[in-house]
Amino acid sequence: MKRIDVICFVWCVSSAVGSMNEKASESPTFRIEGHVILPNSITVGKNWQSECRVLVNYGEKIGFLRQDGSFVVSGVFPGSYIVEVSHVNFVFEPVRVDITSKGKFRARRLNLIQPSLVSTLPYPLRLTSAHTISYFRVREEWRLMDMLTNPMVLMMVLSLLLLVILPKLVNTNDPEVKKEMAKTMPQMDVPDVSDMLASWLGGGPKKASKRSSVSARKRQ
Repeated sequence: MKRIDVICFVWCVSSAVGSMNEKASESPTFRIEGHVILPNSITVGKNWQSECRVLVNYGEKIGFLRQDGSFVVSGVFPGSYIVEVSHVNFVFEPVRVDITSKGKFRARRLNLIQPSLVSTLPYPLRLTSAHTISYFRVREEWRLMDMLTNPMVLMMVLSLLLLVILPKLVNTNDPEVKKEMAKTMPQMDVPDVSDMLASWLGGGPKKASKRSSVSARKRQ
């Protein structure tokens, strides 16, 4: 009985796969056509077409360019596909192509950020290079303006200007100005160096006696 069950199961699976293959073979296939164009500002070799590949759904189907830049990808079933051109030195914008069961094509820009935003394109496709790929970063050159606009240099220049210009604007030789500056400046109570050394070396009474003498003078 087990062998009969296994044989029946294998027969059911094979018949299901065969029916699926028949349906797939009966469904119509279409061709995606287009043209690849490079801007006149880009200088390329004569055989740049041989270095291009047209990828459908990231490589499920691959097409090649003819000498005039045209391409045809055949054997495509109805559905939605992403078509892009792969090249070593150039970047091409990918395009979404929708194919209905009746063979109607609709091309639009691929917008992964806002899929609801539809921007239609003409069909057959006309794929243009967006920009070239730079694999190396250009070495930066030394410029005088970069050094002058450095924040540290600007701070140094401003401080020097203040030191030079402010004394000229304010006449410090005037006695009245000196008195006003002395009043506005806070009086800092700076300790005497000798008192500090005496206190460190164990001369505490000397410091106390000195303070008492100073207070006695103030009382007088």
